[in-house]
Amino acid sequence: MKQKLIGRISMDNIHELCFLTQGEENNHRKEELYRLTFDEDNRVAFNALHVLSKFDLANNEWLYCKHDELIDRVMKEEHVGKRRLMLNLLLRQPFEEEFLRSDFIDFCVSKITACAQPYAIRAYCMQLAYGQMKYYPELLSELKMALDMLEQETLSPGLASAKRQILMKIKRKHSLS
Repeated sequence: MKQKLIGRISMDNIHELCFLTQGEENNHRKEELYRLTFDEDNRVAFNALHVLSKFDLANNEWLYCKHDELIDRVMKEEHVGKRRLMLNLLLRQPFEEEFLRSDFIDFCVSKITACAQPYAIRAYCMQLAYGQMKYYPELLSELKMALDMLEQETLSPGLASAKRQILMKIKRKHSLS
C-alpha cells in the first residue's frame, strides 16, 4: 500500500484505495493505511490521511476508535497539510459531552484567532469548537467572544461563512435555552 502513496496521487488512486479498504473484512487494510499516516515520509503520511478523509460514512466509523489519538496528534502536528486533514477527520466524528477534552477545546479556540493559521484550519477549528462547546452556555459565550475578535481582520469568504454559520448556531442555542 505504501508504494501507492509515494509521490502525488490522483483522485482515481484515492478512490481505488478507499475501495480496497471498504467493509469490515478489510479492517486490517484500514489499520495498515492508518499506520501509514505516521510514516516518516510526509508525502506518504499526507496521502494516507487524504485517503482516510475520503472514506464513506460506514467506513469512516472505523476511525472513531482513533478519536483521542487523532486529537493528541493534531495538537502536536507541525505539517499544515496533515493538521488540516486530521481536523477534517475529527469533524466527521461525534463529540459527546461526557468525553470532551478541555485541552482540545482550548486548542481549537486558540487556532480560530491565530492569523498565521491557514483559513481552512481556522474554519475547521470553529466547527470543532462549536461541536464541543454546544453543551455549555458559558463555553458558547467564550466561543462567541473569540468569533467577535475576528471583526478586526479581513476574512476570506470561506472563513466569514463558517463564522456566520457558527454564530447562527449559537444564537439558535441561546433562543432554545
